[in-house]
Amino acid sequence: MEYIVSARKYRPMTFDTVVGQVALTTTLKNAVKSGKLAHAYLFCGPRGIGKTTCARIFAKAINCQNPTAEGEACNECESCQSFNEQRSLNIFELDAASNNSVEHIKTLMEQTRIPPQLGKYKVFIIDEVHMLSTAAFNAFLKTLEEPPAHVIFILATTEKHKILPTILSRCQIYDFERMTVRNTINHLKHVAEQEGITYEEQALALIAEKADGGMRDALSIFDQAASFCQGNITYEKVIEDLNVLDSENYFQIIDLAVNNQVSDIMVLLNNVINKGFNGGLLIQGLAKHVRNVLMAKDPQTLPLLEVSDQQRQRYQEQAKKCETRFLYQALKLMNQCDINYRQSNNKRLLVELTLIEIAQITQPDEDASAGRRPRRLKSLFKHLIRQSQPQKAAPQVAAAKTSVSSDSPNNPNITSQASTSSKPTAPSKTSTPTKLGGIGFSWNNLRGREKPGKMNIIPGTVSNTMEQQTDSTFTQEGLELQWMAMCNRMPQQFSGIATRMKNMNPVITEFPMVEVIVDNALIKQEMEDFKGRIVKTLQNALHNNAITLNIRIAEQQERVIVLTRREQFELMSKENPAVDKLRQVFDLELA
Repeated sequence: MEYIVSARKYRPMTFDTVVGQVALTTTLKNAVKSGKLAHAYLFCGPRGIGKTTCARIFAKAINCQNPTAEGEACNECESCQSFNEQRSLNIFELDAASNNSVEHIKTLMEQTRIPPQLGKYKVFIIDEVHMLSTAAFNAFLKTLEEPPAHVIFILATTEKHKILPTILSRCQIYDFERMTVRNTINHLKHVAEQEGITYEEQALALIAEKADGGMRDALSIFDQAASFCQGNITYEKVIEDLNVLDSENYFQIIDLAVNNQVSDIMVLLNNVINKGFNGGLLIQGLAKHVRNVLMAKDPQTLPLLEVSDQQRQRYQEQAKKCETRFLYQALKLMNQCDINYRQSNNKRLLVELTLIEIAQITQPDEDASAGRRPRRLKSLFKHLIRQSQPQKAAPQVAAAKTSVSSDSPNNPNITSQASTSSKPTAPSKTSTPTKLGGIGFSWNNLRGREKPGKMNIIPGTVSNTMEQQTDSTFTQEGLELQWMAMCNRMPQQFSGIATRMKNMNPVITEFPMVEVIVDNALIKQEMEDFKGRIVKTLQNALHNNAITLNIRIAEQQERVIVLTRREQFELMSKENPAVDKLRQVFDLELA
């Protein structure tokens, strides 16, 4: 006996046997019963959900000589039997994918002129109609709008957006729904019982999820699994056959993450990768799993889980262990990992870091071992404040001595103050605390904001009232270091000039004069606009108020010549002959 795949063997023959399209089939049956038929129908939806099947059932019911009271074909009259035996002359099927030219459509239009020999209507089923060319659509328009009374068109497509609006406006449009996991499982159970195959419901649920809403895909996977399992479809064998990552791994990862067991998660990840699964697949599956756990926390969203009853129970049990905040944060981290996965050079490290962060969500903020950042950014600058306090203590002591010498000799406190000042003293705890702005940092500068009335383009510039007249010496290396630091602190709106300034090389000509060479007059003018602020920043950073800045355009001989790739290679070969020898040995060519 010839073997027939399940997708063909169990193809619906009546409206009642169509799975998952109750509203649509009811509408078509009512149209057959009432005799109120349109001249053109458009069936659209994803693949494998019954568009062409419903078109055939509808075409047979239209031409049935004795339709039932429910609007079904009788399957006994000559028209029904000729259709079942594939010898009907009134129903034509055309594949628009291979017959998409104007000539094919014109040939079809000529056939519409001939009335049916048996039955009431000539039905033309055009599958994948979106594949027709624009010229073919235009040739089809007039006939589609005013066809002969004995002609009905049924168009089917998976991509409705590719069809011309003028075609859509001439058709009754029926949108088919994707198959739910529950409907697919029930139909697979029916097929398994008809074939005498034993099964586990969890295995059928896995097949339904893999089919992604397509019944034809589900039946094809079912046949594949039945062949592999030899008539006994189990969950473990289906996982092995389809090479699917077991959902048990996802349950374990979430349980371990809630308990902050990072090491165990790393071991589990290594086992998954050793089985041939990549980290990106694990992150995608885990994100879907966490989404299901989140849906299981609320009875209102529980029906959104398209899983078996056994899996739904497991999701509910794990949802009780997980806080909503943990699930939200985990989804955010995995979504970011999925976005960066393709661009990452070290994909495994990215996945490991993501899983580590997920496992640390429930750790207390005080736990230093977790490597979490402090809640307040100010704590990052505590060491800078401590370093700056001893330096400012000396001027305060000197000021105290000056005030003692200038006071009246009749002051009874002079003696005690003088005796106290003659001894080495520690900085007073009641001295004025150092502000972040005094050491080159401020919250407004860190955010790139400017207060009204101030023009601090470069963060770290101190106002004139806070300046100290110094004449410290500095080196070329120190100048370059402060120049680069100044460029890094420039706000976002000056990112363009900051990038160009990073490529410049400030040079000490005659101390403390500094010279910068630019490529053209445009850049020079741009830097001249806030030259004063650049000078002020360098003076404060290098503790020398005598610094001046000269900006000049580079001479012809000073300009850097940009070499092409071939010129770079020739220069490398000239300096190192081994490079050219390597090219000759491997017979390489410069791309």
